[in-house]
Amino acid sequence: MSATVYEKTNGVLRVYPEGRLDTATSPALERELHQHLEGVTDIVMDFAKVEYISSGGLRVLLALEQLMEERGGGLSLTHVNENIIEIFELVGFMEVVKVERDSERE
Repeated sequence: MSATVYEKTNGVLRVYPEGRLDTATSPALERELHQHLEGVTDIVMDFAKVEYISSGGLRVLLALEQLMEERGGGLSLTHVNENIIEIFELVGFMEVVKVERDSERE
C-alpha cells in the first residue's frame, strides 16, 4: 500500500488509502489509523485509489466500523470500484458498512 493521507475535521477522519489492502499491507494501515483516532466518531475512507482488498483488509474495516459504532458514529466507504463491490457483496459487507460505488461519484 502506498502512502495514505489522513485529514481530521470535527470528529470526522477522512482516509485516502492507495493500492492493495491485503494481509501484507493491512497491519500497517491499522496501526496508522489508530494514531489518528483520538476524538474521531466517524471515518470516511475514499477507495478511489484502492485496487484490491483481501480478508485482511476486510477485518480492519470491520474492526473500524465496530469502534466507530461504539463511539456513536460509523464508517463510510466512497468511490469503491466494481471489483471491490463484488467482494463486499459476496461476504455480506454491504449490509454492515455504508458503501458508495465509484459510479456514484459526483
